[in-house]
Amino acid sequence: MWRNYLTVGLRALAKNRTYAFINLFGLAIGLAACLLILLYVQYERSYDDWLPDAKRTYQLQVYYESKTNGDKFQNQGAPYVTKAALLKDFPQIESATYMGGPPLTLIKDGQATVVDDGRLVDSAFLDTIALPMAQGDSKALSRPGTVVMSESEAVRIFGTKNVVGRTVTLLTAGRKDDYRVTGVFRDIPKKSHLTGKMFARADFPSMFPEDNGYLTSWGWTSGWVYVKLRPGTDVATINGQFDAWEKRNIPDETFNGKKVNAGDERTFALVAAPDVHLGRATGSGMAPANDVQTIATFAVIALLILAMACINFTNLATARASQRAREVALRKVLGATRRQLMAQFLGESVLLATIAMLLALAVVEIALPWFGNFLDADLELHYFGHGGLILPMIGLVLLVGAAGGLYPAFYLSRFQPARVLKANKSASDAEGSGRLRSALVVIQFAVSIGLIICTAVIYAQNVYARSLDPGYKRAGLIQLAGVGSRILEPQADALTRAIAKVPGVESTGRTMIGVITGQTSNTGVVVPGREDPVDLGIYGVDAGFFPTMQIRTIAGRVFDERPADDMTTPVPEDPAAERALVARGGHIVINESGVKRLGFKTAQDAIGKTIRYGVRDEYGGMMNLTIIGVVADVRFRTVRAAIEPTMYLLDKHNVNWLVARFHGDPRTVRAGIEQVWRRYAPDLPFDATLADEIIARAYEKLDARAQMFGMFAILAVVIGCLGLFGLAAFTAERRTKEIGIRKVLGARTIDIARLLVWQFTRPVVIANIIAWPAAWWLMREFLNAFDARISLTPVPFIGASLLALAIAVLTIGAHAIRVARTNPVHALRYE
Repeated sequence: MWRNYLTVGLRALAKNRTYAFINLFGLAIGLAACLLILLYVQYERSYDDWLPDAKRTYQLQVYYESKTNGDKFQNQGAPYVTKAALLKDFPQIESATYMGGPPLTLIKDGQATVVDDGRLVDSAFLDTIALPMAQGDSKALSRPGTVVMSESEAVRIFGTKNVVGRTVTLLTAGRKDDYRVTGVFRDIPKKSHLTGKMFARADFPSMFPEDNGYLTSWGWTSGWVYVKLRPGTDVATINGQFDAWEKRNIPDETFNGKKVNAGDERTFALVAAPDVHLGRATGSGMAPANDVQTIATFAVIALLILAMACINFTNLATARASQRAREVALRKVLGATRRQLMAQFLGESVLLATIAMLLALAVVEIALPWFGNFLDADLELHYFGHGGLILPMIGLVLLVGAAGGLYPAFYLSRFQPARVLKANKSASDAEGSGRLRSALVVIQFAVSIGLIICTAVIYAQNVYARSLDPGYKRAGLIQLAGVGSRILEPQADALTRAIAKVPGVESTGRTMIGVITGQTSNTGVVVPGREDPVDLGIYGVDAGFFPTMQIRTIAGRVFDERPADDMTTPVPEDPAAERALVARGGHIVINESGVKRLGFKTAQDAIGKTIRYGVRDEYGGMMNLTIIGVVADVRFRTVRAAIEPTMYLLDKHNVNWLVARFHGDPRTVRAGIEQVWRRYAPDLPFDATLADEIIARAYEKLDARAQMFGMFAILAVVIGCLGLFGLAAFTAERRTKEIGIRKVLGARTIDIARLLVWQFTRPVVIANIIAWPAAWWLMREFLNAFDARISLTPVPFIGASLLALAIAVLTIGAHAIRVARTNPVHALRYE
């Protein structure tokens, strides 16, 4: 029996090549898209599954929410002081480690290079995060002055993986020291929130003896804290105790005569290592993160495309009912039951899905390297073993076979032999089949129109984000990292003056905040007449910063060289100088958002006003800051982040970046700056990037998302048009006599073509009723994630609808004209 069914199914496909091609091609595209997205979703959800004891390894995250203005920030990092407090109060913790501090610089052959993802760690690092060691063990970092590196980093530095016992010279926190290599670990996979090619053992208390805030402040976050829980520990129990833990450990501070506690605005949580990548604090980690909504969106779109291919199968199968009606009737006359007929048609559907799956796998194998490179993911296709796709593929074949063949099986198997065989009548016009096909075409084109709208909106938002005025002149600006290094501090002024003399350089400035640097610093200030503190960003700059960035002055003035503006104090701290500065007071410049945050009506009203800023008690407790100028808001970060109400201080020691305004060839200017850098800082790596390049990198993910939606939209349109063409062909064939009669009665070719085109474009018009509201809701949510965004106008909706309609008319039009021009004699002759 099954052999007979297989033979009949193959013959049916061979007899109707157009039908077979449309179904196979459409299903193959849908299945290939579904498999590729399945691989991507599997990849994103398998982050850190390579890590031994991943389910017992947790990252301490801190969620900040201002009580005064509601600002929120979720941070994967945590203060250094939290590690000791966790170990003290939670015996369920087996080990804990801190990783952070300044970057590592490798000195080799007199040249300084930044170690990619080099990290400073404490002695418990390998006990807590069990990196797979190729050489050495978990005690490799038990002593200061030791280092472990990845196999690829060992080959890069030494040319071999066998490097245990060798020595590397590292520069960190202004100190140059030799470190002994005590272990080599296997390269950390790309699918990890944890990055690192070299981990150096540091003694943080001795490394930062004068930076008491780094070691003791609950508000200073410059690293990450990890813990490994003992087997059987319920992490929810620990997370539920963090409120009480904060009260026990975070000390009260006196601010403007009132007691405040940093814990009031912070919530702590332990997050399992595999959950960090798609977790709550996705924008503050070591590696680029993703979000659950994006993954879910792509998965849903892939399923929609697959559903469109199944709709094609259902539509074409019911449209071909006239060609199978006699077969069904004869089988029933010869004794076939409805269950046997349903099994036959479902078997044909599964056969078609199997052939399409084989074609889809060929497409996936070819497209996977490009697709993985496009998404910057190490995607691999395995059929068996852990993560193998053999079971999902079998499931997809059965699901697609059932989804595409279930209705046709019920529909075709219900034909009554007497009705079909009586007077040579066909049962293809059974009531309701035409309405169902129209409804399914509506769904197909609703998906297509919706994807086209989403693609247009995402692309428009991307263009807007790139072209939006950031508040400074981006063209002709180069940004240089590393000027805040302690080893460079004594020569920083001389370096800045030397770079300013490089041919092509017009001006220079130093700053603590630059173009998408990731730097965030804020503090509370007291405004006269208001009890609660007001949060402002606080960033040091020099006098050349505002002119170099070409930031517009709204009111007052910006910093110049007058001594009253300068709030720079010696490093290391000089208590006498600090107390003198607090007693004297300082000058600040604020931005327009700062004017609003502080409660002033206009920028001019803010000039000359004084606010109070908290400093350490031994230096005076509170310091008066006078506002001397207001500058335009500047978008230092991407358009996703809101512009921060900010105050700028003239503090030459509290800077990390140098910006230079130039004209001429960027490569020539950069080479000139590098020569100066090598002369003043031979032990520091040179890292200078054009502002335009920084912005381009920042929006790469948004570009990729727009392109992804574009590809999905194209696939959806192609599949929809395939189905539409097939339906048009079969319907025209079924209406051959009707068309002949219309021509005999005087209908013109254009009249008949218009009739056929309208029949199939009407569902496309109706599809807008579904597509528009769904796309509007999705894109509203998408745009709400941006601080600066385009308006959701009718243009992309109308444009997408007209494009889909034009594609549908072109798909059907040529075929309709060919059918309408057929000689009516051929249609009306006696069969």
